[in-house]
Amino acid sequence: MSTLKVEQMEFNWPLMEDNITKEDLDTLIAFLKNMPRLTQSRNVLEFEKEWSDWLGVRHSVFVNSGASANLISMAALRHLYGLGEIIVPPLTWVSDIASVIQNGFKPVFVDLNPKNLCMDDAQVISKLNDNTRAVFLTHVQGFNGLTNHLLQNLQERNIPLIEDVCESHGATFKGKKLGAFGLISNFSFYFAHHMSTIEGGMVCTNDETIYETIRMLRSHGMVRESTNIEIKQKYTQDHSDLSPDFIFAYPAYNVRNTEIGAVLGRSQLKRLDQNNIKRRKNFELFIKNLDPQKYRTNFEIEGSCNYAFNLVLKEPDPEFREIVETALKEAGVEFRRGSSGGGNQLRQPYLKNFMPDKEYEKYPEVEHIHFFGYYIGNYPTLENQKVIELCNLLNSL
Repeated sequence: MSTLKVEQMEFNWPLMEDNITKEDLDTLIAFLKNMPRLTQSRNVLEFEKEWSDWLGVRHSVFVNSGASANLISMAALRHLYGLGEIIVPPLTWVSDIASVIQNGFKPVFVDLNPKNLCMDDAQVISKLNDNTRAVFLTHVQGFNGLTNHLLQNLQERNIPLIEDVCESHGATFKGKKLGAFGLISNFSFYFAHHMSTIEGGMVCTNDETIYETIRMLRSHGMVRESTNIEIKQKYTQDHSDLSPDFIFAYPAYNVRNTEIGAVLGRSQLKRLDQNNIKRRKNFELFIKNLDPQKYRTNFEIEGSCNYAFNLVLKEPDPEFREIVETALKEAGVEFRRGSSGGGNQLRQPYLKNFMPDKEYEKYPEVEHIHFFGYYIGNYPTLENQKVIELCNLLNSL
C-alpha cells in the first residue's frame, strides 16, 4: 500500500464550520440592544414550544448542555421508577454512561450493529429482565437505532425507551423524527452538532409527570418551576411551614440555559431542515464514492441525518490505519478516531471500578470502531467536489 502523491492537497477541513452564522449573531445583537432580561425567560419558553412543534412532542425543557439533559433524565427516571439496570451502548458520549452511574443505576452494555453503529436490537432484547428500568439508546452520529422488533418488545414489557438524539437532529424512523418515540429524549446543541446554541441541550417528552419533574430538576428541584397547579397546591398544603416560593421537592441541580442561548436556538431552528437536506446529500455522496474494498460503505442510511462522515476501515489493519491518519493530517482534514465519544467506553478509566477487568473484549464490533473507525465533519457549506476529492484521496491509499 502507498499514499497518493497529491503534492499534498490542502483541504482545510475542520470538524465543523459556520455553525453559528452572521445572521444568528445579527439576531442576537438586535435582541441585546433592547437591554433585555438575559436569564431564563420568554425566549426560552418560545424556543421550547417551537422545538416541541418541530419534533412532534408535547413538551421540551431547555437546559445548558446535552450532558445535563442526560443527567436530569436519569434523575427523573430514578425518582419516578426506582433503581435497577439501564441498558446502554459502549459507543456513545461519556455523559450517557456517567448519568446512569451518577444516579445509582447499573449500566448493562450490549454491542453494536455495524451497519448503523447503534445498539444491536437482538442483543438489547436478550438483556431485558424484571430489573431493567430503561433502555438508553444513542442514535449515533445521525443513524437511526430503532427497529419495530425493539419497540414492540419494550412496549410489551412496559420498559421505557430513553433516546439520546444529541447527534441525530432530524433523523427519522418510519417517517417520524427520532426523539418522538421514547418516554424521554435528549438533544445537544453543542457547536459541532446539527445546530448550536453555543452550549445547550433539550429534554423532550409526551409524559406530563416526566415533564413537570424535569422542570423542577432543572432548577434546584423547586416546586414553583412546575406548571401544574395541583402539584404546587399539594406541596404547599403538605409543607405549610415553608414559603411556597421555596419548596424543594428533589435534591436537584441548576442546569438552566439563558435567553441568549434561546435566541440563537430559535434563529438556527428556522434553517435546520434545509441544512439537514444538504447533510444527507453530502453523506450519500461520500459513501457512494468510497472504495468498498477498503472502507465500510454498507451503512443503513434510510432516515439518517449525519453531521459527520463515518470512515471505517474494512479490515483491522494497523499499518493501513497509520497511512490513512497520516494522509488526513497532511491534507488538513480534521478527524476523530473511535468515532462517537472516542470509541469503546468500556476502555475508559471512569468505568474501571464498575465493570470487570477487560470487559471491553466482549464487544468486538465497538472494538473495531475504537481502533479503525473515524468521523470527519459534515456541514452544509461543503461543496460536492470537495467531498469527491476527499474520497479520491482515501481511495488512493
